[in-house]
Amino acid sequence: MRGPRAIRVIAVVAAMALAATACGGGGKSSSSGGGSGKASAPGITATTVTIGSHQPLTGPAAPGYSEISAAAKAYFDYVNANGGVNGRKIVYKYVDDGYNPTQTVDVVHKLVLQDKVFAIFNGLGTPTHTKVVDYLNAQRVPDLFVASGCQCWDQASTHPYTFGWQTDYVREGKVLGQYIKNTYPGKKVAYFYQNDDFGQDGVKGLDKYVPAAQVVSRQTYQPGNTDLGPQAQAIAQSKAEVVVLFTIPAYTALFRLAQVKLANKAQLVVSNVGSDPTTLTGLLESFAKKGGATIKGNPLIQGIVTDSYLVPIGDTSSSWVQLFKKVHDQYLTNLPLDGNVGYGMASAYTFVQALQAAGKNPTRKSLVDAVNNQHFTGPGLVPYAFSKDSHAGFIGAQVGIIKDNAIVVQGQPQTTDAGDGPLQPYTTAPPSAPANGIPPVG
Repeated sequence: MRGPRAIRVIAVVAAMALAATACGGGGKSSSSGGGSGKASAPGITATTVTIGSHQPLTGPAAPGYSEISAAAKAYFDYVNANGGVNGRKIVYKYVDDGYNPTQTVDVVHKLVLQDKVFAIFNGLGTPTHTKVVDYLNAQRVPDLFVASGCQCWDQASTHPYTFGWQTDYVREGKVLGQYIKNTYPGKKVAYFYQNDDFGQDGVKGLDKYVPAAQVVSRQTYQPGNTDLGPQAQAIAQSKAEVVVLFTIPAYTALFRLAQVKLANKAQLVVSNVGSDPTTLTGLLESFAKKGGATIKGNPLIQGIVTDSYLVPIGDTSSSWVQLFKKVHDQYLTNLPLDGNVGYGMASAYTFVQALQAAGKNPTRKSLVDAVNNQHFTGPGLVPYAFSKDSHAGFIGAQVGIIKDNAIVVQGQPQTTDAGDGPLQPYTTAPPSAPANGIPPVG
């Protein structure tokens, strides 16, 4: 890494360069025709726009999540093959941070200072991205669509360059909490969650609906510690009939195996973050094999309650799923078409919308202004909250149940705020995907 003094000098020079270019761009773009060739911002050339990201390609969050950046790149490749955005092709540099916050700091500094990316896109993880959000805002680097539902991304006044994307965990907790209250009245409930803003935000939402008298155990884990025996035993001894998990996929699978070992039959309710059926099936079989057992993983996940804010990837009648399958079959045949792939492509679609709206010669400011001022649509079951005052993403979710290898949504999507506001049914269906797969302009 460069020394502190050198970083300060670079920061001053970068800030001066930013001030000189901040007035450029910002108008609506056309889908073709190209920019003027002017280098309107770092990472912008006449023919390319370079963006970066930190991703868990290895480490405890890699199972399932390592697919997301590859899926986003596949969608960008599809856009590039169809002319790019204003004649520029998107160059997407995503770097492994191992879901390790220390590594996150190193790779993000390199992306900004050496690779000179135009923006950071979809940096993944609550414990990781919280270590770089201040830096990115100090450098005035657009920090779009963080791959985490932490409420901490919705700080428009203090972090004006950062935007969430997925439903935040408080909102998600409220949706799941209401379902638990209505479906399992009077039953004993236990929580098992990641001990950081991810899990803690989820619990805040749950506690707004699940009566305190029903919650008989609250257990946590730290990523990297795979011995969940004590927590699973405590939950079993509490006689909980429903267990709510705010866990990454590996810890959903580890808890499910611990539950099987204890012959515990409590109903699982799992955050969308840790409930992709394809990912869980593979993890259960892999973990069991390492322990000397052979199991079929899919039967162990049937009936798990979860939620979705995107059109479920198992809904093959959806034009969005058909689009993602088309991109998958052209550019990503080495990976399964699962929820993580759908997530990556959907978030990339939103980024393309933002880049279009940033103008023919985009600046970092015009990109941020585009998200603040546009009303994006896409494969979401609920709307975005984006505005100059709100940098949260989707504003709700729809409960679903795992059946076979898919999440089958139930009832209606629910929208809410991240505070004490009520849940409201949302009845507007998602728009159809554009026929050419590219966001329309304007």
